[in-house]
Amino acid sequence: MHLDHAHPLTPAVSADSHRPDGSRRALRIGLGGPVGSGKTATVAALCRALRQELSLAVVTNDIYTREDAEFLLREAVLPPERITAVETGACPHTAIRDDISANLEAVEELEEKVGPVDLILVESGGDNLTATFSKGLVDAQIFVIDVAGGDDIPRKGGPGVTTADLLVVNKTDLAPHVGSDLARMAADADTQRAGLPVVFQSLRGDGGERGGVGEVADWVRARVAAWVV
Repeated sequence: MHLDHAHPLTPAVSADSHRPDGSRRALRIGLGGPVGSGKTATVAALCRALRQELSLAVVTNDIYTREDAEFLLREAVLPPERITAVETGACPHTAIRDDISANLEAVEELEEKVGPVDLILVESGGDNLTATFSKGLVDAQIFVIDVAGGDDIPRKGGPGVTTADLLVVNKTDLAPHVGSDLARMAADADTQRAGLPVVFQSLRGDGGERGGVGEVADWVRARVAAWVV
């Protein structure tokens, strides 16, 4: 669902797309957001949409379990060797922003094992609106919120909402059932994000890429295309 207010999904080109030895490394995109917002479902949908055209891998983060990775494995969105998990043992933002060593190790091991890789998706554990990724870990960030969390979330802001390279407002199909005003959310997101893009999506009953994860997949494609130039 692309509301008229949403900004063009314009990619940025990174200057650090190569390893010290000159070989190209994978583009790393982080997905963060509150518990239950649909991060893992979005990762799964992206894998299905992009796996025929890109070499993909996924790193998930949970505090004490590997539940998100196990979900992706059960759904068979990628071969098992392309999915790995980090057990953070602490608040999720610690491992994606403060001490990123475990995630960096996981990313590097994936590239060594299944490389060359075009794209690695790094999914944070569920966190609050302040969650952001270290730029030493990812090259771009997607922040996922959902309408069931309240239509005031974009207005409340927080670094995740205001600074992520792409904001995804998920589960739009639930809006009539939870009393969320999508137009209000769109206007508030516009105000808070000052030109950064916003996508509204519903993955429920998605019979194909369009109408579900299509716009987010297009944004990722554009990022990958800019990365490999």
